[in-house]
This record gives sequence, structure tokens and C-alpha cells, in this order.
Amino acid sequence: GLCDADIYGPSIPTMFGVQDHKPKPIDVDGKSMMEPVEMHGVKMLSIGFFADPDQAIVWRGPMATKALKQLFTDVVWGELDYMIVDLPPGTGDIHLTLVSELDLTGAIIVSTPQDVALLDARKAINMFERMEVPIIGMIENMSSYHCPKCGHEAHIFGHGGAQVDAKKFNLPFLGEIPLELEIREAGDGGTPVAATESKHSEAYLNLAQKLIDSNIL
Repeated sequence: GLCDADIYGPSIPTMFGVQDHKPKPIDVDGKSMMEPVEMHGVKMLSIGFFADPDQAIVWRGPMATKALKQLFTDVVWGELDYMIVDLPPGTGDIHLTLVSELDLTGAIIVSTPQDVALLDARKAINMFERMEVPIIGMIENMSSYHCPKCGHEAHIFGHGGAQVDAKKFNLPFLGEIPLELEIREAGDGGTPVAATESKHSEAYLNLAQKLIDSNIL
């Protein structure tokens, strides 16, 4: 299961190519509920299914948090292997609502390598620790770039920053995701690269397998 908790900037429908789909309404004991949209074996729900993609969602905090709660309470998720919640950056109302309303197994911190991004990642670590949510580990996104013509490896956003911070905070380092054109094109095109035969899917599959093997989730 995948819940898109980025209320103001939902991107999951586009990245899975289901922006034209709508959750099906169903009746459960007289209560109106929804069935999540499913693609690539993943059940998902997002505010993006109900909003005009070209219009800003201009909601105050209470409206956004109410919408987030409905993504869990008004949906028939069924039996799931895992439930992953994609959070927006920051440490605001959405994060506090999620932590207070749900019994979370833990949080995964994703950051690019440069210092300005790691500043936000450290704040997220601090927030989850204060809220007594275990930190499962850290992932470094856009970790390296390989030139498709000459094969040269470049570190556009730096390299290893998330791994250094993981060691600093005594957290597991879960892996690196490269900065690759094919990954961006796959997401924009509606088929996540992890669901393709691309060589770049290996980074995601290895990360997922590491989490499964660790028995953390």
C-alpha cells in the first residue's frame, strides 16, 4: 500500500501513470468508503486523484490534516504486505498528524548529499526521535551521475553526505539512488523505473530487499 501524504504537492498519480483513475466508492455496513487505485501490484491513494493537477491546493493546516486522516479511515485497504506513507519535506502539521494518529513502525529519511538538504534531514530525524518514532535508516538520493556518453562519474550534489550523517546519528545506511535521466523519464512517464527491466531498477530492488531481510518492517 502507498499513501501519498503530500497533500499540497501530490505526485504519486503521475508517477504511477494513474492520474486519470478514480478510487471506486463502495458501501461498507452503510458507510461510504473508497477502494484504492491499484497499479504494478501497489494499492495507492492520493489527494491528487480528487484535485485538478493544474490548480494549487490552498488549504489551512486543519483541512489538510483532515484530508490525510480520511486517506486512512475512509478507505478499504484490505490485506497489505506493507503500508508506505510518502511524506512531504519538512516537519509540519502533516507529520505531526501522522505520528499522533497512526502506530508507525518507523521512518525512513531520504536526502540528497549536499549540506542544505541534510539540514532538513537532521530536523526530521530530531522530530521523529522526539515523537518516539524509530528511524529505520537513511537513503541518499541523487547520489551520483554517470555520463551516458563517456561513463564519467560526477557528484553534482556532492556524495556520501547521507552516509556520513547516518553514521553520526548511529542509523543504518540503506543505500544510494543515482541521478539518472532514465529514472526521471520513467517517473514522468508514469512507470516507475523499479517496475521496469532497466538496470537502474536494481538500486530500488536492492534497497527493498535490504529492508525485507532486516525484518525491520
